[in-house]
Amino acid sequence: MNDAFISIENVSKSFDPGKKDEKKAVKNISATISAGYITGLAGADGAGKTTLLRLICGLFIPDSGVITVDGYDTVRDSDSIHSILGYMPQKFGLYEDLTVMENLELHAALRNIPTNERKSRYDEILSFTSLLPFTRRLAGRLSGGMKQKLGLGCTLLSKPAILLMDEPGVGVDPLARRELWRMVRSLTSERRAVVWSTAYLEEAEMCDTVILMNEGDLIYKGAPKELSAQMKGNVFLIDGAGSAGRKMISAFMEKENTIDAVIQGSKVRVVTKDKGGELQRELQSELPNENLKIESTEPRFEDAYIKILGGARKERADISAFFKTAEGKSKDSEIVRAENLTKKFGDFTAVDNISFSVKKGEIFGLLGPNGAGKSTTFKMMCGLLTPTTGNCSISGRNFKDAPGEARSRLGYMAQKFSLYSDMSVIENLDFFSGVYGLKGKERKNIIELVTKTFELRQYMNALANSLPLGIKQRLAMGCSLMHGPDVLFLDEPTSGVDPVTRREFWSYINSAALKGITIMVTTHFMDEAEYCDRIALIFRGKTISLGSPDQLKASAATNEDPDPTLEEAFIKLIEND
Repeated sequence: MNDAFISIENVSKSFDPGKKDEKKAVKNISATISAGYITGLAGADGAGKTTLLRLICGLFIPDSGVITVDGYDTVRDSDSIHSILGYMPQKFGLYEDLTVMENLELHAALRNIPTNERKSRYDEILSFTSLLPFTRRLAGRLSGGMKQKLGLGCTLLSKPAILLMDEPGVGVDPLARRELWRMVRSLTSERRAVVWSTAYLEEAEMCDTVILMNEGDLIYKGAPKELSAQMKGNVFLIDGAGSAGRKMISAFMEKENTIDAVIQGSKVRVVTKDKGGELQRELQSELPNENLKIESTEPRFEDAYIKILGGARKERADISAFFKTAEGKSKDSEIVRAENLTKKFGDFTAVDNISFSVKKGEIFGLLGPNGAGKSTTFKMMCGLLTPTTGNCSISGRNFKDAPGEARSRLGYMAQKFSLYSDMSVIENLDFFSGVYGLKGKERKNIIELVTKTFELRQYMNALANSLPLGIKQRLAMGCSLMHGPDVLFLDEPTSGVDPVTRREFWSYINSAALKGITIMVTTHFMDEAEYCDRIALIFRGKTISLGSPDQLKASAATNEDPDPTLEEAFIKLIEND
């Protein structure tokens, strides 16, 4: 087998090459992928990752250039390539109404695995994925992490020499993601090439080598650490920011030499062009505060990526114009309240006696593994599920006594795109503004405000299902806040989107919080959870920890690891429960 197991030479691909100004999905890409390593294929939504994977599979034919896999040409020798390749698609590609075992049996038949070898293959896969106790469970009833394990197991049935995984980490919690990485890492050998496609730069940083793409172009190839090292001395932590951090990142982003600024618990993380010179002057003159301390910190792969793209957007989006209802309420006003919430489905207790309250302007995070009860809690808080026992209220309106009033006070953005996919953007905006009771001039003005704020003008006549993921999320958020709610419920609002788009969404969220709007959010990204004022960590339907990000990290600290990251704290607290 060649060291360059997969060779990509000057490959381009368009989907409408005859159309004027047609953008190429892949533009003159050249790269090699070697066996024995995990190669990350990283980039934003629409970067060309899936197109490149399908070109390698022989599912697409390149407009120009050549791809060879273990010496086989993807166009001339596609049948030979299919026999040595395993492809795990981006969306869950199994049959949700079949059991775990039935899915394995179907894939074994499709792969023509000899009948006398199947039982030993099943046993091996079930042991490897830890799915043996769940063979009779319907695939649709598995957690996100277990679904990915099943998808990986079905892909591995044929023992492929090439494993292509298209964004396997989407919607998977940190604990399950770590287990998935452990499994995939164990598969690497000198006889197997593994490609892990991802929009998450923290995942790309874990790969041995990375092919980084943007809008069809190759912008970097090599070891992640080598790119991160280019940012050495340009990344700083401002300690002592506390609740002022949201205002500070807006101020920092206005500076010419700021590349990026994000919240990290009680600290603010700033990436600069000038080794922090302008940042130091800002802290000393415009923001004098003896409690603020600045220190250099280690760069991340994401820092370098954002620099390559020209930095995060300077114009941090502001959605405060939508909100009026929070004005006049005191800072300590209790907006959201959950009292002894319990939800049972038959004999199964999904949520077990959960209580918390959230104040005006607070960002409150619900974290936990897949299947922990987060989304069930969310749906009860939004009035979409009726608690078995317990109560929940929004701005003092209890869902039992005044469900209509309570619902009118909230905006809800579901985990999966929940708008009408076969309607255009303008039709969705018109429909939801009507649902919220907006009429006449007010309705017209709100639709215009959503269109302008979320930059939807060029997509108005496009069907919702044809939109890029990031634009879909903008539309969904725009629809959720048309009526100026007291509280926004955001269920994994950035799942599957790239870091730049995630920055954009958190700028929306921060501007709402500064206006006094209460935010409840679930996320599997621990860097996003750092934006929360408080976090409730839920496991097996119960709250096992409640506090600020810094408090959760401190509670998981040990002598061996005195300063854990929030992701490390998440895993330790779950494992120790």
